Amino acid sequence: MTIQDKPRFERAVALFDAANAEDPNRDEGQPKELLYAMRMSEMIDRYAPEASEAARLAVRAQHIRRWTVPRSSYPMTKEGYFAWRTGLYKFHAETAGALMQQAGYDDDMIGQVKAAVGKRGLKVNPDTQMLEDVTDLVFIEHYMLGFARAKPDYDEAKWLDIVRKTWKKMSDRGHAFATGGGITLPAALVPLILKAIGA
Repeated sequence: MTIQDKPRFERAVALFDAANAEDPNRDEGQPKELLYAMRMSEMIDRYAPEASEAARLAVRAQHIRRWTVPRSSYPMTKEGYFAWRTGLYKFHAETAGALMQQAGYDDDMIGQVKAAVGKRGLKVNPDTQMLEDVTDLVFIEHYMLGFARAKPDYDEAKWLDIVRKTWKKMSDRGHAFATGGGITLPAALVPLILKAIGA
């Protein structure tokens, strides 16, 4: 990893973290989105220690201030859900970009991070794909089991579909990392995961 200006990078991360520290929701005693951001950075360190500066900033800002745009602010329909997700991509990208500007980044780097956080160019933009891989690895290791427990009405077919959709968004490198011991798979869900990916 090459950071062009380490103090500037650290300023941006500090601004991201200060924003997420305002999250009133808690997870393991910490602001939920701050803990999520730290888990994202920890994962990219494990998964891709050579990752670009833009990718590292993007993973730290992935859910920045997410609680301020609740799901209930959009219609509770399938269309409303997708509109919420699309709106979040833009919100996170714009929020991250504004904080990066405060930290002293130029428009070029800000544009790279906003493209990744905004989920633009999946499969063709390396930073966007890196963010997607890290997002999915963090979800599987830290959040999938809790999500499963919160959705007791989902049958096996629904879960197989969820796992397959997640898997499809990941790169071959992400697949190898997930199944090769790079992450801790939730033990209770391993049979379902392996069935979903055909392993």
